[in-house]
Amino acid sequence: MIKERLVTYIEQSIRKNWDIEALSNFREKGYTYREIAERIMKFHIFFRKAGIMEGDKIALVGRNSANWCMVYLATVTYGAVIVPVLPDFKPEDHTHIINHSDSRILFVDDKLWETLDIGRLPAIEAVISVDSFNMITSSSPETARQYESLDTEFKSLYPAFGNEDVRFSDVTNDKLAVISYTSGTTGFSKGVMLSHNSLAANVRFAQKHMPLEPGDPVVSFLPLAHTYGCAFEFLFPFTYGCHITILAKTPSPQVILQAFGEVKPRLILSVPLVIEKIYKKQILPVINKPLMKILLAIPGLNSILHRKIREKLEHSFGGRFKELVIGGAAFNPDTEKFFRKIGFRFTVGYGMTECGPLISYASWDTTRLGASGRAVDTLEVRIDSPDPERQVGEIILKGENVMNGYYKNEEATKAVIDENGWLHTGDLGVIDKDGNIYIKGRSKSMILGPSGKNIYPEEIESVFNNEKYIVEAVVIEENNKLVALIFPDYEQLKKDNIAEENIPSVLDDLRKKVNDRLPDYMAVSKIRIQTEEFAKTPKRSIRRFLYTGGD
Repeated sequence: MIKERLVTYIEQSIRKNWDIEALSNFREKGYTYREIAERIMKFHIFFRKAGIMEGDKIALVGRNSANWCMVYLATVTYGAVIVPVLPDFKPEDHTHIINHSDSRILFVDDKLWETLDIGRLPAIEAVISVDSFNMITSSSPETARQYESLDTEFKSLYPAFGNEDVRFSDVTNDKLAVISYTSGTTGFSKGVMLSHNSLAANVRFAQKHMPLEPGDPVVSFLPLAHTYGCAFEFLFPFTYGCHITILAKTPSPQVILQAFGEVKPRLILSVPLVIEKIYKKQILPVINKPLMKILLAIPGLNSILHRKIREKLEHSFGGRFKELVIGGAAFNPDTEKFFRKIGFRFTVGYGMTECGPLISYASWDTTRLGASGRAVDTLEVRIDSPDPERQVGEIILKGENVMNGYYKNEEATKAVIDENGWLHTGDLGVIDKDGNIYIKGRSKSMILGPSGKNIYPEEIESVFNNEKYIVEAVVIEENNKLVALIFPDYEQLKKDNIAEENIPSVLDDLRKKVNDRLPDYMAVSKIRIQTEEFAKTPKRSIRRFLYTGGD
């Protein structure tokens, strides 16, 4: 256990930054640290009166918002366990997760509440709107009455509320803080149990190593119910006295860039999908022009052009960021190489929900091309192979960040955490002598080629994904041959006046072009067109098992 506590981090930040604006929805008036403290204390009064004990579960189902953040803070600082549920799940999944988690109170968006049936949530004692903080329903008239009298109760307890009144739970680091139900690429969601220790370790590392300072503005657009967005777009900046602007709906790249332009964030967290779209739509068409290709080949002139491209790109992100951190899925190698060539300030990290989430990170100026950083100071990371520097093996790890297990699922826990405490990530990679981790793919998606060579479909997909008429690809094995499932860029095809009947031949030409760039054993034999976007996890990874026939 580390000595730092998440609750202490939150307490100290609130006291220190009392009158500073902390949380706001995009283009709306925000809440100061003082106002958030008041809301937290009111919820604590309610929890006590409702008989909520340390360790009891409170479900939170809603889109990103300042109110969502306040419910999260109130729960963990009380010593109860927050169960944040992604709003994109189906109603039956929401119902299952709320029941499976043994939650006693439910906070929910009004629109999502309309899709749920209280009759199917027998353990829920009270339902509260995240939108308005009004009580929607309660199993007890007394509980409803107590909730309605919170303002009066608060004023009688704290007649001159000041920062010295901010005293939260003394919950210890070994206690459970979060149950995160994540639907990963390997099947149905499991409840990842994260302790206060895991969250505190993530926050402590970020405070020591990530380039953010008190008062800096941050834009939050990743799903807060997922650990990546929650840890680094919310908890870490909040404990540092930053102002967090939240994009309440699932935002398009255009809306995200709009927010960057207005807020001018100092640290940006992103998934590869957003960055790759910007590269593909805004940069590739420019650098692929015949004249530009010639100019970029001229020494001296190319460095001037690279600088201009970089400045334009930096301006797209608000122009004031110190670093852009990419995580959540594999980053396209071609995009990474170009960004490195022009001196763009970005880095690629690595994490998983089961670590709350951070596993490895290196600053933009110390990271290596193709690497995902170095292990954080609270984890020991190894490659399970005879020669970890050269021979690919599974990435395994142990330490402070690692989850307590899967909630009420001992079998699944034992399948990933061995008897010596090593968490088996299911990811494959190598690690160099300096500790840089290079991820090669998922062990479940690896294909053994006819010649006995290991084929990592992600490497092939990254080449397809850079082609003009392809949005995304999934490479699978059929009858010992590689097949590429392609979701075409119908918008671009239409713009270029390519008739629907000609799309298969255009894409097959792209298949041949891709094969020319790959070793023979990785050649794709045919393509199959997908008419709809691939199903994705909350962090925008493709649910590969739906297309490969795996579990």
